[in-house]
Amino acid sequence: MKHPSSREFYAYWDAKRGSARAPDRSEIEPGAVRELLGDIFVLSYDSAAGYPFRVAGTRVCALLGCDLKDRSFSALFAAEGRREIEEILAVVSEEMLAAVVGIAAVSADGRPAHLELLLLPFSSRAHTPLSLTGLLAPFESDRRQLRDFKVTSWRYINHQPQKFVPRALRKLAVARGFMVYEGLR
Repeated sequence: MKHPSSREFYAYWDAKRGSARAPDRSEIEPGAVRELLGDIFVLSYDSAAGYPFRVAGTRVCALLGCDLKDRSFSALFAAEGRREIEEILAVVSEEMLAAVVGIAAVSADGRPAHLELLLLPFSSRAHTPLSLTGLLAPFESDRRQLRDFKVTSWRYINHQPQKFVPRALRKLAVARGFMVYEGLR
Protein backbone atom coordinates (compact mmCIF):
# COMPACT_ATOMS: atom_id res chain seq x y z
CA MET A 1 0.00 0.00 0.00
CA LYS A 2 1.38 3.32 -1.02
CA HIS A 3 -1.15 5.79 0.34
CA PRO A 4 -0.96 6.57 4.09
CA SER A 5 -4.77 6.58 4.38
CA SER A 6 -4.93 3.05 2.96
CA ARG A 7 -2.31 1.83 5.41
CA GLU A 8 -4.13 3.42 8.35
CA PHE A 9 -7.56 2.03 7.41
CA TYR A 10 -6.13 -1.43 6.71
CA ALA A 11 -4.35 -1.46 10.10
CA TYR A 12 -7.62 -0.55 11.84
CA TRP A 13 -9.60 -3.20 9.90
CA ASP A 14 -6.87 -5.80 10.56
CA ALA A 15 -6.93 -5.09 14.30
CA LYS A 16 -10.73 -5.40 14.38
CA ARG A 17 -10.75 -8.77 12.64
CA GLY A 18 -8.22 -10.30 15.03
CA SER A 19 -7.81 -13.94 14.03
CA ALA A 20 -11.02 -13.97 11.96
CA ARG A 21 -10.96 -13.65 8.18
CA ALA A 22 -12.84 -10.34 8.35
CA PRO A 23 -14.54 -8.24 11.03
CA ASP A 24 -18.29 -7.90 11.34
CA ARG A 25 -19.64 -4.64 9.96
CA SER A 26 -20.88 -3.64 13.43
CA GLU A 27 -17.31 -3.81 14.79
CA ILE A 28 -16.14 -0.88 12.64
CA GLU A 29 -16.53 2.33 14.66
CA PRO A 30 -16.66 5.50 12.52
CA GLY A 31 -15.23 7.60 15.34
CA ALA A 32 -12.04 5.55 15.38
CA VAL A 33 -11.29 6.46 11.75
CA ARG A 34 -12.77 9.97 11.84
CA GLU A 35 -9.99 11.53 9.71
CA LEU A 36 -10.51 8.92 6.99
CA LEU A 37 -14.32 8.98 6.78
CA GLY A 38 -14.36 11.30 3.76
CA ASP A 39 -12.46 8.66 1.73
CA ILE A 40 -14.34 5.58 3.00
CA PHE A 41 -17.35 3.90 1.39
CA VAL A 42 -19.50 0.79 1.80
CA LEU A 43 -20.75 -1.23 -1.19
CA SER A 44 -23.56 -3.76 -1.48
CA TYR A 45 -22.56 -7.09 -2.91
CA ASP A 46 -25.02 -6.99 -5.80
CA SER A 47 -23.30 -7.75 -9.09
CA ALA A 48 -26.48 -7.26 -11.14
CA ALA A 49 -26.71 -3.65 -9.88
CA GLY A 50 -22.99 -3.00 -10.34
CA TYR A 51 -22.11 -3.14 -6.63
CA PRO A 52 -24.04 -0.01 -5.56
CA PHE A 53 -22.78 2.39 -2.92
CA ARG A 54 -24.60 2.10 0.40
CA VAL A 55 -22.58 4.92 1.95
CA ALA A 56 -19.87 7.17 0.49
CA GLY A 57 -17.65 9.72 2.19
CA THR A 58 -17.73 13.39 1.25
CA ARG A 59 -14.32 13.38 -0.47
CA VAL A 60 -15.29 10.36 -2.58
CA CYS A 61 -18.51 12.13 -3.63
CA ALA A 62 -16.56 15.33 -4.39
CA LEU A 63 -14.10 13.39 -6.59
CA LEU A 64 -17.03 12.15 -8.65
CA GLY A 65 -19.13 15.30 -8.51
CA CYS A 66 -22.33 13.82 -7.09
CA ASP A 67 -23.94 11.94 -4.22
CA LEU A 68 -23.12 8.28 -4.79
CA LYS A 69 -25.76 6.54 -2.65
CA ASP A 70 -27.34 3.69 -4.65
CA ARG A 71 -25.16 4.42 -7.71
CA SER A 72 -23.16 1.66 -9.35
CA PHE A 73 -19.52 1.40 -8.29
CA SER A 74 -18.47 -0.51 -11.39
CA ALA A 75 -20.03 2.20 -13.61
CA LEU A 76 -17.21 4.52 -12.47
CA PHE A 77 -14.87 2.45 -14.61
CA ALA A 78 -14.43 2.71 -18.36
CA ALA A 79 -16.54 0.08 -20.15
CA GLU A 80 -13.56 -2.08 -21.10
CA GLY A 81 -12.40 -2.31 -17.46
CA ARG A 82 -15.65 -3.02 -15.66
CA ARG A 83 -15.36 -6.78 -15.80
CA GLU A 84 -11.92 -6.64 -14.21
CA ILE A 85 -13.03 -4.52 -11.23
CA GLU A 86 -16.16 -6.66 -10.79
CA GLU A 87 -13.99 -9.79 -10.59
CA ILE A 88 -11.81 -8.13 -7.95
CA LEU A 89 -14.92 -7.14 -5.95
CA ALA A 90 -16.23 -10.71 -6.17
CA VAL A 91 -12.96 -12.16 -4.86
CA VAL A 92 -12.85 -9.66 -1.99
CA SER A 93 -16.43 -10.49 -0.95
CA GLU A 94 -16.53 -14.23 -1.60
CA GLU A 95 -12.98 -15.22 -0.64
CA MET A 96 -12.74 -12.60 2.11
CA LEU A 97 -9.43 -11.24 0.89
CA ALA A 98 -8.39 -7.61 1.08
CA ALA A 99 -7.24 -5.99 -2.16
CA VAL A 100 -5.22 -2.93 -3.09
CA VAL A 101 -5.93 -1.53 -6.55
CA GLY A 102 -4.03 1.15 -8.46
CA ILE A 103 -6.35 3.34 -10.50
CA ALA A 104 -5.82 5.85 -13.27
CA ALA A 105 -8.56 8.37 -14.06
CA VAL A 106 -9.11 11.45 -16.16
CA SER A 107 -10.28 14.86 -14.93
CA ALA A 108 -12.83 17.00 -16.75
CA ASP A 109 -10.01 19.00 -18.34
CA GLY A 110 -8.31 15.82 -19.60
CA ARG A 111 -5.46 15.67 -17.09
CA PRO A 112 -4.56 12.23 -15.71
CA ALA A 113 -4.99 11.39 -12.03
CA HIS A 114 -3.78 8.45 -9.96
CA LEU A 115 -5.60 6.92 -7.02
CA GLU A 116 -5.32 3.99 -4.66
CA LEU A 117 -8.36 1.85 -3.91
CA LEU A 118 -8.44 -0.38 -0.84
CA LEU A 119 -11.19 -3.02 -0.72
CA LEU A 120 -11.95 -4.86 2.53
CA PRO A 121 -14.58 -7.53 3.20
CA PHE A 122 -16.96 -7.78 6.11
CA SER A 123 -17.72 -11.16 7.63
CA SER A 124 -20.97 -12.65 6.40
CA ARG A 125 -23.84 -13.43 8.73
CA ALA A 126 -26.92 -15.48 8.06
CA HIS A 127 -29.89 -13.53 6.73
CA THR A 128 -27.91 -10.35 6.08
CA PRO A 129 -26.79 -9.10 2.68
CA LEU A 130 -23.10 -9.22 1.85
CA SER A 131 -21.27 -5.92 1.80
CA LEU A 132 -17.72 -4.66 1.71
CA THR A 133 -15.94 -1.47 2.60
CA GLY A 134 -13.14 0.45 1.02
CA LEU A 135 -11.17 3.61 0.75
CA LEU A 136 -10.50 5.66 -2.38
CA ALA A 137 -7.64 8.14 -2.05
CA PRO A 138 -6.05 10.29 -4.77
CA PHE A 139 -2.30 10.79 -4.79
CA GLU A 140 -2.60 14.34 -6.13
CA SER A 141 -3.70 16.95 -3.59
CA ASP A 142 -5.73 19.09 -6.00
CA ARG A 143 -9.38 18.11 -5.77
CA ARG A 144 -10.66 17.58 -9.30
CA GLN A 145 -13.71 15.70 -10.47
CA LEU A 146 -12.64 12.43 -12.07
CA ARG A 147 -14.11 9.98 -14.56
CA ASP A 148 -13.19 6.92 -16.65
CA PHE A 149 -11.43 4.92 -13.95
CA LYS A 150 -9.04 2.20 -15.13
CA VAL A 151 -7.37 -0.52 -13.10
CA THR A 152 -3.60 -0.23 -13.50
CA SER A 153 -2.54 -2.80 -10.91
CA TRP A 154 -3.91 -4.89 -8.08
CA ARG A 155 -2.88 -7.39 -5.48
CA TYR A 156 -4.66 -9.39 -2.83
CA ILE A 157 -3.42 -9.27 0.72
CA ASN A 158 -3.15 -12.74 2.25
CA HIS A 159 -4.27 -13.47 5.77
CA GLN A 160 -1.79 -14.10 8.50
CA PRO A 161 -1.37 -17.83 9.10
CA GLN A 162 -4.23 -19.13 11.21
CA LYS A 163 -3.58 -21.11 14.37
CA PHE A 164 -4.20 -24.84 14.21
CA VAL A 165 -7.26 -25.94 16.07
CA PRO A 166 -6.49 -28.39 18.91
CA ARG A 167 -8.22 -31.29 17.11
CA ALA A 168 -5.94 -30.94 14.08
CA LEU A 169 -2.86 -30.79 16.31
CA ARG A 170 -3.87 -34.02 18.07
CA LYS A 171 -4.26 -35.75 14.70
CA LEU A 172 -0.80 -34.60 13.67
CA ALA A 173 0.72 -35.82 16.94
CA VAL A 174 -0.60 -39.38 16.46
CA ALA A 175 0.11 -39.60 12.74
CA ARG A 176 2.74 -42.12 11.72
CA GLY A 177 4.18 -42.38 8.27
CA PHE A 178 3.06 -40.17 5.43
CA MET A 179 -0.34 -38.50 5.88
CA VAL A 180 -1.95 -35.62 4.02
CA TYR A 181 -4.43 -33.36 5.75
CA GLU A 182 -6.14 -31.14 3.27
CA GLY A 183 -6.15 -27.48 4.20
CA LEU A 184 -3.22 -27.65 6.65
CA ARG A 185 0.22 -26.34 5.85
